[in-house]
Amino acid sequence: MEKNNLYPIALSDAPDEEILQHFLRAQLPDSLIADFFTFFDAVKSPIAVRSSSLLEDSHYQPFAGIYSTYMIPYLNDKYEMLRMLACAIKGVYASVYYKDSKAYMIATQNVIDQEKMAVILQEVVGRQYGDRYYPTFSGVLRSLNYYPIGDETAEEGIASLALGLGKYIVDGGQTLRVSPYHPTQVLQTSEMETALRDTQTRFYALDMSHVGGDFKVDDGFNIVKLRVKQADADGALTYIASTFDPVDQVIRDGIYEGGRKIISFCGVLQQGIFPLPELLQMVQKFGSEEMRRPVEIEFACNLNDDKTGELNLLQIRPIVDSKQMLDEDLEKIDDADCLLRSANSLGHGISEDVTDVVYVKTGDDFTAANNPIIARDIERINQKFLEAPLSSPEGDTNAQQGNEAPSGAVGGANYVLVGPGRWGSSDYWLGIPVKWPHISAARVIVETALKNYHVDPSQGTHFFQNLTSFGVGYFTIDTGNGSGLFRQDVLDQLPAVEETEYVRHVRFPRPLKIMMDGKKQLGVVLLPAES
Repeated sequence: MEKNNLYPIALSDAPDEEILQHFLRAQLPDSLIADFFTFFDAVKSPIAVRSSSLLEDSHYQPFAGIYSTYMIPYLNDKYEMLRMLACAIKGVYASVYYKDSKAYMIATQNVIDQEKMAVILQEVVGRQYGDRYYPTFSGVLRSLNYYPIGDETAEEGIASLALGLGKYIVDGGQTLRVSPYHPTQVLQTSEMETALRDTQTRFYALDMSHVGGDFKVDDGFNIVKLRVKQADADGALTYIASTFDPVDQVIRDGIYEGGRKIISFCGVLQQGIFPLPELLQMVQKFGSEEMRRPVEIEFACNLNDDKTGELNLLQIRPIVDSKQMLDEDLEKIDDADCLLRSANSLGHGISEDVTDVVYVKTGDDFTAANNPIIARDIERINQKFLEAPLSSPEGDTNAQQGNEAPSGAVGGANYVLVGPGRWGSSDYWLGIPVKWPHISAARVIVETALKNYHVDPSQGTHFFQNLTSFGVGYFTIDTGNGSGLFRQDVLDQLPAVEETEYVRHVRFPRPLKIMMDGKKQLGVVLLPAES
């Protein structure tokens, strides 16, 4: 930084592209060249160039994924490879000074001068298929699962698996969610409709033909996004795919001619061809024991046709995103202070910026026959929230930090949604038949049971991918059997922002406090304190 006089441009308000160009023109120490050539002799694969900084590895603040990670192809021309490696290293350093990084420093009250960074060179796990390079699959394992369904528990952890490079998972692509302790219970492949809709259709690979120093601010400039059928043509789907038979309308494990390939990981999860579930159980146990806190682990795997394979652990870090700092015992909170209480909730964290509640009016004359009309009312109200101007109220502990957005809302406004039966049920006699876009601004979704209308709780399975991606809470309440609390009387006394025949939208003068304990599956929405 000092030898190349980079501090003035790095600390300026110059555009990211201009900062990168200055860094690319800088000179790395010549003393590194011999080491790099030795490294090339030892590693015969593409190289990932990524940061390892003090703040990223902090046990108390989430700094993962803020800086760039570049990948460069393996070349026989060592001097050309050296040139690309030097560009990638300089690009990683430059990313510390990009606009987003500086904004994140300010948001987390860090000073950029305190940051210290090493650059790590890692082999990229994978195989070459023509000009493309990618592993059989990648994954991210978290040792805490705040959305356990069925007989899963929070402490058993959760993994997201995807064909190809792991950048696809980090970028929010459609992955397969599986608990290492329940590998045969995969919600996304439990029904044909969800398997066709909620499984991976594209994947990422490194473009081995992209050679040169034309590095971009976007670290994925040489990553290509391909369709799953390309991996099928490469012969890379053995043991991780099933085939949809359009004639018989069934999904069969394994690869067959014709029919769409479903990335189900059936051979790995259900058929024991590779002991991935056992390995993940072991990895998260040792990882969290050594770090003495919940961890997130990135991994990649190559499977061979002879049913052998290699699991490569790429990175481990503590899970500390800001929304998960919940140290209050929710069971000790008095019912009188609560608007809602659930002993059967999904999600974790604290939110203090929601003032609105949208709820279905459920008097003695409630009938499920009106549910389609109710769904249309809610869709219209939700649209108004999405169109609301983006605002960031004071005291929002759920500000967009870490990897998860605080909610599905596009605009700045969110609300608590309460209604009877199953949200999103395709059978409107069981619940209100909304689709995710119709309720996407909800911060917490609540399903209640009525005396004359009792449906088994769905635990939000219809929207599962969206709930987990956006960190939305899902409460189930049955006041009839003493499970939970819903103070509709409080809402009925508030003036309506909007009211239809079946739905009311009300607003509190001050924000509600939403708290969810994902380990105990408890959730509360607290009434604003009296001023």
